[in-house]
Amino acid sequence: DPATGKRFRITRQTDEYEFAPSLSPDGRSVVYVTWNDTLGGQIKAVNLDGSQPRTLVARPGHYVTANFSPDGKWVVYQRGDGDGLRGRLWQEDRGIYVVDALGKGQPRLVTRDGYSPCFSKTGERIYLHSYDGDKAALVSVDLLGSDRRVHVTSERAVDFRLSPDENWLAFQELWQTYVCPFPHMAAPLAVAPEMTDLPVRKLSTDGGTYLSWSPDSRIVRWSLGPELFESTVDSLFSGSKSVASDSPVKPEPAKPRVTQLGWNEPADIPSTDLYLVGARVLPMQDLSVISDGVVHVKGNRIAEVGSRDQVKIPVGAKTIDIAGKTLMPGLIDIHAHPGSSGNSMYAHQNWSFLANLAFGVTTMEDPSNNSEMIFACAELMNQGKMLSPRIFSTGTILYGAEGNFKTVINKYRDAVSAIKRTAAWGATLVKSYNQPRREQRQMIIKAGRELGIMVVPEGASSLHMDMSMLLDGHTTIEHPVPVAPLYDPELRLLGRFGTGYTPTLIVGYGGLWGENYWYQHYDVWKNERLSRFTPRSVLDPRSIRRIMAPDEEYHQFALSKVATEILHRGGNVELGAHGQLNGLGAHWELWMLQQGGMTNHEALRCATWMGARSIGLDGELGSIQPGKLADLIVIDGDPITDIHQTENVLYTMVNGRLYDARTLDQLEPNRVTLPKGPNLDGILGTDVHTSCVGE
Repeated sequence: DPATGKRFRITRQTDEYEFAPSLSPDGRSVVYVTWNDTLGGQIKAVNLDGSQPRTLVARPGHYVTANFSPDGKWVVYQRGDGDGLRGRLWQEDRGIYVVDALGKGQPRLVTRDGYSPCFSKTGERIYLHSYDGDKAALVSVDLLGSDRRVHVTSERAVDFRLSPDENWLAFQELWQTYVCPFPHMAAPLAVAPEMTDLPVRKLSTDGGTYLSWSPDSRIVRWSLGPELFESTVDSLFSGSKSVASDSPVKPEPAKPRVTQLGWNEPADIPSTDLYLVGARVLPMQDLSVISDGVVHVKGNRIAEVGSRDQVKIPVGAKTIDIAGKTLMPGLIDIHAHPGSSGNSMYAHQNWSFLANLAFGVTTMEDPSNNSEMIFACAELMNQGKMLSPRIFSTGTILYGAEGNFKTVINKYRDAVSAIKRTAAWGATLVKSYNQPRREQRQMIIKAGRELGIMVVPEGASSLHMDMSMLLDGHTTIEHPVPVAPLYDPELRLLGRFGTGYTPTLIVGYGGLWGENYWYQHYDVWKNERLSRFTPRSVLDPRSIRRIMAPDEEYHQFALSKVATEILHRGGNVELGAHGQLNGLGAHWELWMLQQGGMTNHEALRCATWMGARSIGLDGELGSIQPGKLADLIVIDGDPITDIHQTENVLYTMVNGRLYDARTLDQLEPNRVTLPKGPNLDGILGTDVHTSCVGE
């Protein structure tokens, strides 16, 4: 309630996720779409007081959006695609449909064209987002799906929202929101912030998404992260004729009203009280080893660490004997790419999250993902409602090349806005990517430093760009410097001035990628644990039909020698597996760090403590010390002696919850079997996940 600030949940169920709510014209009910991993999605509606919940479309599908007709009697909705995380079961018969708002009768297909449907003000047509050639377009069709008309086009807009009276158009372009009059013309209206044939007002300051209108068309709304903004059309257009970008005089935008949509939720702190006894403990803040060690975990933190004769175990305490095993911090992947679901809907289980946990990756930093999706998953993980490694991300990259998600930075204020926009979603670091001019990259660094946000770039396989990024003081350099060997001037820059180096040898620039080396030398598609969590459609094509080449053709050996020299000169080298094969890929990256001359223990430190240190998290993660968060793994073997033993993860603990790494069944503080997830390798509902494994 914007007037009181009070928040209440309308629905009570916990079996499905709910997305894309839309109010009825009378403001008394809401229609929304759902998703359940094993049952699919549906279209549902409920009164705002929680009464009369009803299912409008029961047929399972990947439903994206739904909206009421002006008279409230009908609902138009989009039945969309599946994807590699929710699966592709139930994606047949995609299109735009209408259905009775009470759920009576059968849905009727209107058109296969377009997305984000809504009714016209008369209810006689349906507006859709689509394309006119290669331009984004707002189009409409009649209720039979014919008489297609193009109303608005744009080179780079990603959202169009007509006011209910159809006299105004709000649109989103390059992360900002705008509004202009909507003339009813025979020809399409080409919109852009710099248009001069109609007055256009910029709504947002640092960024805007999720445009909407009040029912009377007087108020336009947009949001950024947890804040909802609204302005009246009268205040935006009174006293000025134009806001063209080349105009020497620009009116001050009216200050919008701001409503805080965020709220606090309790973080997950389990009731764990457990002693892990007898292992070889690798603390990783240094190169020490604790023989016959004991680690006491209480809640979600490490309470005590020491040898058996140093840590007193109370009588009756819960213990697990891990004698002969190795206990160390969970792996920290500083360049992870777990992916995100499409259509703004995420699954309850994300197979890439699970695969990483199964192989002992307990923290991921993803330097390129969809802000909306990845930070939602991070919040669910922090609440204990989604099984995942810890998630940190840059969100959507600050992209400097052309495209409809480009981040334009021509002045310092642009850089500040870009970072504020990304931080509003939950980012603690941003990725500066393909910003073509050094001054642009420097503005991002300066803004990041002033706003307390880290900045990571990548040099796009350019030695000169990498060196400029080092000189300018970025947080890390992502991907390898493609030239090997390097010499003293470059090595001094990489080894002495505090920028972390994430070589991602698995996709090493300058030669054959390291990923292909492991496909060549191992029958990866037969890996039982990997096959349990990774769809065959991901695993089989790249591992069975593999590149074969002499070992000397693989470039990771030369790149790894450079990483070793950087480490020995005092630099920070961290592990980044690039999402090439989630889970196992982190071990490949670790093994390749060792191939360049690091000791096993040094490589293990790069995969744990140095990763945490590179993004400022070493006070909480990356080592086995009292007070640190309880993210650890138990390995059945000794990786100090044989680095390839790291793959044999017996237990994974994340945030104090202990899992059987082979199955991801929770073992502590209580036993919970991993629920069934989406059908990722199904044909007509039949799981064919193991059909390619063979005997």
